[in-house]
Amino acid sequence: MSETAVKWHATVDDLYSVDGKAELVNGRLRIMEPAGDMHGRGSTAILVSLYAYARATRAGVAYGDNVGFLTDLPHRHSFSPDAAYYTGPPAGRKFLPAPPVFAVEVRSDGDYGPAAEREMADKRRDYFAAGTLVVWDVDLFGAQAVRVFRDGDADTPSAIFRRDEEADAEPAVPGWRFAVDDLFE
Repeated sequence: MSETAVKWHATVDDLYSVDGKAELVNGRLRIMEPAGDMHGRGSTAILVSLYAYARATRAGVAYGDNVGFLTDLPHRHSFSPDAAYYTGPPAGRKFLPAPPVFAVEVRSDGDYGPAAEREMADKRRDYFAAGTLVVWDVDLFGAQAVRVFRDGDADTPSAIFRRDEEADAEPAVPGWRFAVDDLFE
């Protein structure tokens, strides 16, 4: 009797059962490592600022780490950014049914080197293909900068903000500014 390989493809229902942070990419659950100190403080600083903006403008909702956003790309079915701004419909207890207009990805230890750079650019391409307008690549250790990607260009930042500067997420979050120094307090 010969054995037949069974290829299992994870679903959004499988994603709901993951304890922790994960994304559904290429039919597989991509489990993400827990964040460290600086990563957590940086993403929280951005979230707090976005939250204040959202409350003041009532134009969207700010979300922190480990929130699922669904998408219907051929190879990707979810995102879980480190912080996000969302203007779509609510979802109650379920994952949000659309991608955020603004996504923040804070680099972890494994996000350095040529292979990691390609993977991060591919993820930005996915964000743009799904409808996200602006993606931040926040580097707290290497360049100590916020690289802003917009206009669907996943490879070349439209702006790079460093200490003593204020970063923006135009046009996704109109008028919002974030002091880069707040990432390092």
